[in-house]
Amino acid sequence: MHLGMTGEGFGFLIAMVIVAGLVAGFLSGLLGIGGGGILVPVLYETFGVAGVPEEIRMHLTLGTTLAVIAPTVLSSFSAHRARGSVDMAVVRRMGPWIVLGVTLGIMIAEHASSEALRWVWVVFGSLLAFKMALGRDEWRIADALPPPPKLEAASFGIGVISTLMGIGGATFTVPLLTLYGRPLLQSVATATGIGPMIAVPGIIGYMLTGWHAPGLPEFSAGYVSLAALLIAPLGVFAAPFGVRMAHGISKRKLEVAFAIFITCVVARFLYTLIG
Repeated sequence: MHLGMTGEGFGFLIAMVIVAGLVAGFLSGLLGIGGGGILVPVLYETFGVAGVPEEIRMHLTLGTTLAVIAPTVLSSFSAHRARGSVDMAVVRRMGPWIVLGVTLGIMIAEHASSEALRWVWVVFGSLLAFKMALGRDEWRIADALPPPPKLEAASFGIGVISTLMGIGGATFTVPLLTLYGRPLLQSVATATGIGPMIAVPGIIGYMLTGWHAPGLPEFSAGYVSLAALLIAPLGVFAAPFGVRMAHGISKRKLEVAFAIFITCVVARFLYTLIG
């Protein structure tokens, strides 16, 4: 693949994505965020340096991110389920509506501009940073999950927004479950079961809709860069360490650090839009 950069610059970018892969995997297991919040900004900048046209840069970033985090969220789900922490009844209830939301998200992304997709990140990334900064896991709406169709509608919305942000969905699933009385650890574990239902159909959708897109770099299958998938094994390696820590210590300091990071990402995207 011709990247149009010096060997030193390419080495620096490789180092960035290696670190991002390890951090994304660890955070997937610890916070249930799937790693997309880390990888989207890193890959967006990486593809920019690589000379990917702005018209498809965000699409390629989102599709590739979902492909990279897919093994990670599967690893996290497997590890949490082995510990008996996943509520499979909730996963089965939310799953079909998540997949329907992903389908609509792909249809929207196919026709959305790069600017529109970055605005999605600005709006919902700001909400994510605000929630992480508050860290109020004890907030409650009720002590039980809502009856149909409320949970199903929320699941559909999570599928749509997660697909348009390139994240595993647990970012929004965890607070949803805790607001309805589920313990935090069980919410994190159950949310890892949602990630594959977003990542797998999302990958297929971004590949198909971008198959004939002009300006794609070499070794791309639609809006999925196969070269960038080299960092996926790092996420799989690191995810169990996050799971282990999730079962042992408080996450508050990491939540604050992640809130700061997401705020910087939102600021960066906002600068590209209005700067």
